Amino acid sequence: MATIADDVAAVARIDMVANMLEVVCRTTGMGFAAIARVTEDRWVACAVRDEIAFGLVPGGELELQTTICNEIRQSGLPVVIDEVSTDNAFNGHPTPALYGFQSYISVPIQRNGAFFGTLCAIDPRPARVNNPATIGMFNLFADLIAQHLDKDQRLAESEAALLSAREGAELREQFIAVLGHDLRNPLASIQAGCRLISRTELNDKAVSIVGLMLSSVDRMAGLIDDVLDFARARLGGGFEVALRPDPSLAATLDLAVEETRLAHPDREITADIALDVPVSCDSGRVVQLFSNLLGNALSHGSDIAPVRVLGRTEDGVFSLSVANAGQRIEPETFERLFQPFSRAAAQPHQKGLGLGLYICAEIARAHGGDLTVTSTDEETRFTFTMPLT
Repeated sequence: MATIADDVAAVARIDMVANMLEVVCRTTGMGFAAIARVTEDRWVACAVRDEIAFGLVPGGELELQTTICNEIRQSGLPVVIDEVSTDNAFNGHPTPALYGFQSYISVPIQRNGAFFGTLCAIDPRPARVNNPATIGMFNLFADLIAQHLDKDQRLAESEAALLSAREGAELREQFIAVLGHDLRNPLASIQAGCRLISRTELNDKAVSIVGLMLSSVDRMAGLIDDVLDFARARLGGGFEVALRPDPSLAATLDLAVEETRLAHPDREITADIALDVPVSCDSGRVVQLFSNLLGNALSHGSDIAPVRVLGRTEDGVFSLSVANAGQRIEPETFERLFQPFSRAAAQPHQKGLGLGLYICAEIARAHGGDLTVTSTDEETRFTFTMPLT
């Protein structure tokens, strides 16, 4: 709930207010103009132009019952006086005598149908203000003030909602990071226990069970790594990479292909990796990106068609692509593929958290490169490109 101090500050943020009050004084010849916040019990100046030493400053107050603005709050109608001494309605009113003015004009400022305050002006001398041009100018300025106040309120509400959403997202991501970190220790204990059991004499069924447990542990470790990478990227503003020239990157990528072939002996993977110059990169992160793309192609590609890998250094660019046959990905889903926890609609059965391609895209970005996708009825291809320098 906004306070009067908030309302004073909101008016102060409107850049044109000072010019408005100057125009009011110059146009009418009156020496004091103000925007007032008027409530059931208070009259507070929000903005002031004082050329007659009236003595009010922004934040200053008048006793509400001594002001004509209080009557305007009750009626919702403007009050315009050229000369108090000749005005039948106000020549005996106590307010002009109390504050020493002869001319007066005040119009209500309405916000969303509710009374906010007034735009007013006074002077100890008579002034010709009771005319359509002057009253129209005051009404226009009052409407502009109300519009700016409404815009300021909407902006403040939007910023508050955005801050709340951002704080909630950061809290969730911090929780994910802590949870992922704390899961490592018990998982390592399970892994060590399984390996210790596997060295003892076991029957065939027990060996199979232990093997399945170790496979599950490896998968869980991969999920935890993805979660921690996600948290680092989101909370730290992106991945940090150590770029070093690596003349053996091609051999490292070939080794990753061999390891994947051993893990999937029933699938065909063809690799053509020819890197003519050293690539300045974070080799560990590039291999992580590559392994994720290989796993993605094996999971979603056709079981009877090979996964094809192509790596090149040409025209000052290092490129690495992984292609597979299978159902194509619709273009409208391309951008969503690289968002966290997202999956292509064509692969609703996908296992995991949906972080793999997001992490790949973050690794590519950290290298100053890009990760793109093309998909047709013949093949889907993910391509990582980065400048060699």
